[in-house]
Amino acid sequence: MYKVGDKVVYPHHGAGTVVKREKKEVLGEKREYLTIKILHNDMTVNVPADNAERVGLRKVIDEEAVKKVVKYLTSGGTEMPKNWNRRFKHNRDKMKTGDIYELAEVVRNLALRDGEKGLSTGEKQMYVKAKKILASELMYAKNMSEDEALEWLEETLTEGAKPKAARTTAAKKTPTATTSAAAKKPAATAKKTTAAAAKKPATRKTTARA
Repeated sequence: MYKVGDKVVYPHHGAGTVVKREKKEVLGEKREYLTIKILHNDMTVNVPADNAERVGLRKVIDEEAVKKVVKYLTSGGTEMPKNWNRRFKHNRDKMKTGDIYELAEVVRNLALRDGEKGLSTGEKQMYVKAKKILASELMYAKNMSEDEALEWLEETLTEGAKPKAARTTAAKKTPTATTSAAAKKPAATAKKTTAAAAKKPATRKTTARA
């Protein structure tokens, strides 16, 4: 069960802190409620304690899970519906699951599409919201401020968006230069060694006898 002070995630809204746990009477029925304060949108949510799992409430991820999130954010995009309405619904449904990996996938796909083709007004708003929800959880997982988490997220997305072709080309150029230089050196070294050997046979024999 969740207790006051726990960092939790409420699907489609983000991560927050359980600030209160109290019994309330609603429609003649007494139930225990969790009051959750979500920082990034200054929102307060009341969730029945016995219904927490059903609504998708969960604890914030740990540092190990953050590494997996990074992989999602920096990997290639997955195929999305071409139709704008279907694509919007597709991403919205993923965000509603409360699964951080699904959310990270939405953020990554929208980031890539924004860089390649641009986003519609609706998708731009979704992209901003998705990043804020994701950063709200990363903030607690990485022990950062909200601004620091957003900055870290932007940097991670920028790194993931770097074209692989550019990195591959750069990687190919370096070995070529090295190989070319390496190909020249052995010949020169071999010539010097041969020349030295031809000039100083007596010196080596004298040293050997001593």
